[in-house]
Amino acid sequence: MDLSMRSVEAAAWGGAFLGGGGGGWPADGLANGRVALEAGSPRLVSLNELDPDTLVVTVSMVGAPAAPERFLRPEDFATTVKVLNERLDGRVGALITSENGGTASLNGWFQSAVTGIPVADAACDGRAHPTGVMGSMGLDRDEHYLSIQCAVGGNPATNRRVQVVVEGSLGACDISVREASVAAGGLVAVARNPVTAAFVAQNGAPGAITQAMALGETILGNRPAGGEAVAAALAAELGGHVLARGPVRGYALRTLGGYDVGQLRVEDVELTFWNEYMTADRDAERLATFPDLIATLDADTGDPVVTAGLSDGRELLVVAVPKARLILGEGVRHPESLVPAEAAVGKEMARWF
Repeated sequence: MDLSMRSVEAAAWGGAFLGGGGGGWPADGLANGRVALEAGSPRLVSLNELDPDTLVVTVSMVGAPAAPERFLRPEDFATTVKVLNERLDGRVGALITSENGGTASLNGWFQSAVTGIPVADAACDGRAHPTGVMGSMGLDRDEHYLSIQCAVGGNPATNRRVQVVVEGSLGACDISVREASVAAGGLVAVARNPVTAAFVAQNGAPGAITQAMALGETILGNRPAGGEAVAAALAAELGGHVLARGPVRGYALRTLGGYDVGQLRVEDVELTFWNEYMTADRDAERLATFPDLIATLDADTGDPVVTAGLSDGRELLVVAVPKARLILGEGVRHPESLVPAEAAVGKEMARWF
């Protein structure tokens, strides 16, 4: 499939909904998509179009979207792929994004336009998630897997420029890349973790990008009718529910260790987030728990809003979708993946898995 500006718009907005408060800013996704189309002709292919042994590399961003010194250029994304492909003797045959999100759903489009390597219609995880392990498709449980990752980012004008290549165990490499994102001012572009197309089909989230684009069409089609129409249509399409509508109260955000951490309330619903929304509670009742999708929409337009873009008083709609209705990768299919999230937000989570 040749990708168009309509594809860009649909992927950015639908991806932002599946981002669940994370996955990058839709405005950045739209801008990156335009640049990709100007640079060449990015292509989207299904996994079925690839030989099962085709080498697939994950492309993503790592860091805190609210970090004030974050700095990435489109060419940084292409550099990560070129460097990693050189290390792999030019054998990379397709790219996938680590997750869905307003920016993340378009990860790989610029790289595809510049290198000619197609983007596969898949992701490591069909929603956004905070940790590299959650986007590893279960590779963290393979003690023999050797991770190779290239990270690039930072503003050279402020001496924040970083380009690193790390090899080793997945956990150790993820820590190194997270530290690189902090050194770069908050965000880095990353290419990492070569696997086969067959592995992605079994352990990733096939169809994640076309799902994001379909949800984006739902948002764009219902936007003229207002936020409540968008929220109702998205909830109906995915079997979710609208939990609340009202102004944001008690919004608090801290950027710690390369993550955005905080909480807020909308009506009587309390939300916590660790980049993405982790929990939704009404008094003592747990309404949704990651990897359930919890998303906030602008009450007027229905546009998804990331956690880093909120402020007290902003009118929101809160939508939740059960995890069973999402395309989830192996990295978030097990309750142990929630242990670090529990520590980050101070809430029990695994028992609701």
